Amino acid sequence: MIRPCTQADFEAIWQIINDAAQAYQGVIPADRWHEPYMSKVQLQREIDDGVRFWGFDSDDGLLGVMGVQDKGEVNLIRHAYVKTAHRRKGIGAQLLGFLESRCDKPILVGTWADARWAVSFYQKHGYRLLGTQEKNALLRKFWSIPPRQVETSVVLANAKWRGVGRP
Repeated sequence: MIRPCTQADFEAIWQIINDAAQAYQGVIPADRWHEPYMSKVQLQREIDDGVRFWGFDSDDGLLGVMGVQDKGEVNLIRHAYVKTAHRRKGIGAQLLGFLESRCDKPILVGTWADARWAVSFYQKHGYRLLGTQEKNALLRKFWSIPPRQVETSVVLANAKWRGVGRP
């Protein structure tokens, strides 16, 4: 079942993110890796900034989470993670499909360029990679990330993206 996450899910969300993010270790630039990958303070800051998490819930508890952030002219998919032990079972696809069905605006996704599995996942679901110039402008406009992360990330867009908000 997919359901909105609440404050009571905070610890589970944090654990899922940090469990799943272990896949980034040794893949993303070493200067961008942290342990834990996301601190509780950072997670709370994301929630306070409008990221609304949805969770894939089962008898075993939350198995995956995906956030959506309304940025006016677009929605951003943020922090999409599935517990390592439950990957490749369609949980991410179900979460993405659910959130897409609730979003009437274009959807953008930012991820690490070297996280090829993540890029491939979104491409498999109809998202396309944007060019470097557009990616850089969008990351600066809609995300609050350091320049080094802009440099080492990509942005993918769903079929509704027609350049809304292009600089």
